[in-house]
Amino acid sequence: MKHIVITGASRGIGKAITEKLIKQNIRVTGTRRSSEFPPEFQMSELFSGVQVDLSDFNAIEKRLKPLFDSEGDLPEVLVNNAGIFQDADFEISDDDWLSVWDRTMNVNLRSAALLSKWFINAHLKNGSEGIIINVASRAAYRGDTQEYAAYAASKGGMAAFTKSIARDFSKKGIVAYTVAPGFIETDMAKESVEVLGAEALTKGSAFDEITQPEEVANLVAFLAKGEVKHMSGSTLHINGGSYMV
Repeated sequence: MKHIVITGASRGIGKAITEKLIKQNIRVTGTRRSSEFPPEFQMSELFSGVQVDLSDFNAIEKRLKPLFDSEGDLPEVLVNNAGIFQDADFEISDDDWLSVWDRTMNVNLRSAALLSKWFINAHLKNGSEGIIINVASRAAYRGDTQEYAAYAASKGGMAAFTKSIARDFSKKGIVAYTVAPGFIETDMAKESVEVLGAEALTKGSAFDEITQPEEVANLVAFLAKGEVKHMSGSTLHINGGSYMV
């Protein structure tokens, strides 16, 4: 039975991905920080949950590294989905501004990079194939407002990191993809409404509605099948047509 690790599985896009995979009879290990896993996850024999703060690298090593040390139960797929979306206006103090940048980079980029490193090294040692799916953002390609520059930079770094993985490790059986969602109807989108206003979520979109997390889950589930290996390094954009490439 396929085993997939998903960070940020308790809500939003991660929750939708987990629901989709469990319905496909795939075993999921999901992480959360503060929000509880849905009851249906906790009752499922296919789900295992880990509580960990992805900004705490000692905790990550203690709670998550063992997932990649077990040769007999090595996850075939890693989905780096967890992320934070914190505003830091350019007018605030340098210390406060850098504090947001540091936490954003730690959660959104550095933790994903470290998990990917463990995942890759484990598969190379095991001689097995693996798939990494990094959930970035449209902000990686079109930027964001200045308050969320840290978020955009972290997601841009994630996309570049994915390409670097693909260039060196695809020939060794480990492929990597970036998924770049636009505004998705999640709690994070609600936070954006508070800062930017509701009209910002569909402004410039080809639709008059916000993309649902289930669509992103469908895309991730497809990539997890391993049927398009030669797309390794690619970014798949799902943003309601707010930009088209």
